[in-house]
Order: sequence, then C-alpha cells, then structure tokens
Amino acid sequence: MNRIGTETINEIFTALDRQIEVHKGVPLNLVVCGGTALAALGLMTRTTRDVDVLGTVSETKSGLIIHRITNFPQWLTEAASKVGRDFDLPKNWLNLGPASQIDSGLPEGFEKRLIKRQYGSYLTVYFISRLDQIHFKLYAAVDRDDYHVQDLMALMPTENEIELASKWAVTQDVSEIFRLILKDFLEIHGYEAIAQRI
Repeated sequence: MNRIGTETINEIFTALDRQIEVHKGVPLNLVVCGGTALAALGLMTRTTRDVDVLGTVSETKSGLIIHRITNFPQWLTEAASKVGRDFDLPKNWLNLGPASQIDSGLPEGFEKRLIKRQYGSYLTVYFISRLDQIHFKLYAAVDRDDYHVQDLMALMPTENEIELASKWAVTQDVSEIFRLILKDFLEIHGYEAIAQRI
C-alpha cells in the first residue's frame, strides 16, 4: 500500500476530481484536517495513510459554513474507490473519521482560517490552518505518546498558541481528570505557566 505525501497529494486530489465527474457527481467542497492538511500546506514533510474529512463547507455572503455529514454520497465513494485502486491506497483512504468534532465544537474563528485549494471543476478542498492543527493535535496528544505529540512539537507552537489550544481543549472534555492530564502534559513539555492558568 502506498502512503499519501507532499509529492502525491495534488495528483491524488486531481484524479479524484476527474472521477467525481466520471461518476456523475456534483461540485464538492471538503474540509480536510490531519496529516494530509499538514503536508499539503507544507507545514510538515511526512506521509499519511488517509485523508481525514471533517465535513463539507458552503460559501455564503456572510462567510463559510461547515456542515457535518455522516456518509459520503455514493458517487464520491465510488470515485474514491477508483482513485484508491489506481494509487494503491488503503481501502478507506478518504474517510469521515473526525466528523464528530463538528458536534463537539470547533476553535473560535476556525472557518475564517481555512485555506482553499481547487483541484478541478468538481473538487475544492479547504485545509485547516496551522493554528487549528495545534488545537486538534494538543487535544489528541494529551494522554498519548505517539505521532500527535511529534506533530504538535514539529509545528513549533508559541506559548500563546498553546494557551489558546489548551483553553479550547478543556471545552472538549470538561472532566477534572482531563484537566489534570492536560496540566501534566503542559508541564512535561515546558509550559508550566500555562498549566497554572487553566
């Protein structure tokens, strides 16, 4: 199986655009986070197994609105399957793994920071910003010692960014246990002053 990286992202999304047309789909705006967004925006040079889709987005006069979806339309599933076969990608390389985050709540100003890339007539991808990656990565990294921690540190967050992300994270899990684990994480990684303020 191949992995998705900086050098293949454009090719894969362009192929998906073509397959959406072939499968009689309609123009689609996807919000993408995770490793694919990090690589696409040049924030990190690492590969990933999949494309994490947060939801769809509509453009209105008052700004962008993000919508949660529970399933991809059939034509998109078929288009993604064909691209997956062509590029030897994992079966569910295009997935809605993080979609529930929309219900839990997104960082303030999230929509305004999305970065738009168009891959043809049918597919537009809105990648989440570096600041929002820091929010998501901190929340994911707190009680783990894996690639989320590595990604977070590779983004070289400032103290202000870590504080913003910490204040958001405690709205996602309001338990006292989580707050204590977050404080420990911050102290271990040199953010003692922030740990005292949350």
